[in-house]
Amino acid sequence: MQLDGSQFTTLRLTETSGRLVARLHRPEVRNAIDQQMVDELHAVCAYLERTPKVLILAGTASQAPTEENPKGVKGIFASGADIGQLRERRRDDALAGINSSLFDRLAKLPMPVIAALDGYALGGGAELAYAADFRIGTPELRMGQPETGLGIMAAAGATWRLKELVGEPLAKEILLAGKILRGEECLAVGLITELVDAADLMDAAHALADRIGKQDPLAVRLTKSVFHAPREAHPVIDTLTQGMLFESEEKFRRMQDYLDRKK
Repeated sequence: MQLDGSQFTTLRLTETSGRLVARLHRPEVRNAIDQQMVDELHAVCAYLERTPKVLILAGTASQAPTEENPKGVKGIFASGADIGQLRERRRDDALAGINSSLFDRLAKLPMPVIAALDGYALGGGAELAYAADFRIGTPELRMGQPETGLGIMAAAGATWRLKELVGEPLAKEILLAGKILRGEECLAVGLITELVDAADLMDAAHALADRIGKQDPLAVRLTKSVFHAPREAHPVIDTLTQGMLFESEEKFRRMQDYLDRKK
């Protein structure tokens, strides 16, 4: 059974046997993340927790100029949280961790998450991308955290995920001085792993999903879980998890296939 995309208004879903593509779809407000989008992304998480698949997160696709639209359409991932809603939120809303709890749930999905990034990925949009396992971007990508300029802080993962991703000095410049990184800069500092033209962005995301799909799903799931375990859990968790995999039928099948090919 697949997820019924017709029930969603802020996401456009495409699903196959091994992956789910979720496009953020609020183009009239540059895909600003509002409560409805949060709720729908939670529904996606609930489905993928029951039916583990690779998730590709994307935004509005760019479109080349045409006669009808000489300027074309610029791609955009997400410009941030919906400022109209954010302005009205108070202390209790902040303590509820509306975005941070969602992004943490996305990061903990059983199978890998790929973020395909084009145009603006700012504020909450950037923090959504940080929660992914892989990030692929375009030269037009712009990533950063403008929150302190709005009198708040980046409280949905940037203060700790960004430091882990790019190091403390650059993370502080992004968080405290409002530095915005372009696509080439994101690649240079390891914030994204691949830089491709906008027209090739989804092909690159699907190619990565294809490579993941060739691995043993159980081994991928357990490796992701062990990778994110706290340091004090190692090496015990590695040993115990490997013990589980050593008994799996897929391990025997794949290793026998390898030996047969060698012959």
